[in-house]
Amino acid sequence: MGLTITLVLLIVVALAFDFMNGLHDAANSIATIVSTRVLKPQYAVVWAAAFNFGAFFIFGVHVADTIGKGLVDPNIVDDAMIFGALGGAIAWNAITWWGGIPSSSSHALIGGMVGAGVAKAGFSSIIWGGLSKTIYAIVLSPFVGFSLALLLVLLVSWAFVRSSPAFADKFSRKSQLVSAALYSLGHGSNDAQKTAGLIAVLLYSHGVYSEFTVPTWVILSCYTVMGIGTLLGGWRIVHTMGSKITRLTPMQGSCAETAGAITLFGATYMGIPVSTTHTITAAIVGVGAAKRVSAVRWNVATGIVYAWVITMPAAAVIAGLCYWLGKAVF
Repeated sequence: MGLTITLVLLIVVALAFDFMNGLHDAANSIATIVSTRVLKPQYAVVWAAAFNFGAFFIFGVHVADTIGKGLVDPNIVDDAMIFGALGGAIAWNAITWWGGIPSSSSHALIGGMVGAGVAKAGFSSIIWGGLSKTIYAIVLSPFVGFSLALLLVLLVSWAFVRSSPAFADKFSRKSQLVSAALYSLGHGSNDAQKTAGLIAVLLYSHGVYSEFTVPTWVILSCYTVMGIGTLLGGWRIVHTMGSKITRLTPMQGSCAETAGAITLFGATYMGIPVSTTHTITAAIVGVGAAKRVSAVRWNVATGIVYAWVITMPAAAVIAGLCYWLGKAVF
């Protein structure tokens, strides 16, 4: 079919979701470094956005491949289904952003894909191997982030046990610039690729490409738009992530970001679309718990977990409804 007005409009909507992803998940990249006062908010978002975009030059397209052809049979994809998937993801993102809830844009999009696919062709349209890998990661990535952060903060505390508090604080503030940059690279590498995978399967369904492929211009566009979204920030969620869960020191912030970055790098390499939100939140809880269990506001953390649990099914239901709306329009 080639390029059509409908295809262009859907690509624009997909990029709008990518922009919202950057806006919604900006807190993932900057909450810790803002709350520890290592960088002012306006400088932190520039720092995060630059490294979000910088991921384009480092990582491949493994996650995009999983989203584009590893969740739903790409042969059943059409305009109404993509509209439904994006509608479900964007609607859920808007709801959670308004409430200041750090839910997962990634799992909203995955839920949207699954919900729209089931609405069109039933459960037989789902590629269960790819979906199960993603669902396992919902549990595993926060656990890895939590464990790594807990281990790192204990190791760093031991390493500086004989150092003066002033020296340790000065070192931690400098190291947090590096850890925030690494985390932003991980955020960009995993999240921008999800939208790229969706656009790629849309192009394939329109016959623009004879086989599923992720063009360079698609990846570049997604990284750019996500960087712009991050640049504009997500201040409601920054407050929840940076101070409501636990009060962070520069050393704790550096450990949390490093743990999150390691987790995201590994997931991206394996092509697993994990949640950057889940990962960094668990890491923040980990560094707080390393100090003492009571340092974590468990009521806030529990509320965030509830949002994680309902994100995929909620986005899927909304996506199913949006699919039927899209079917009437397209």
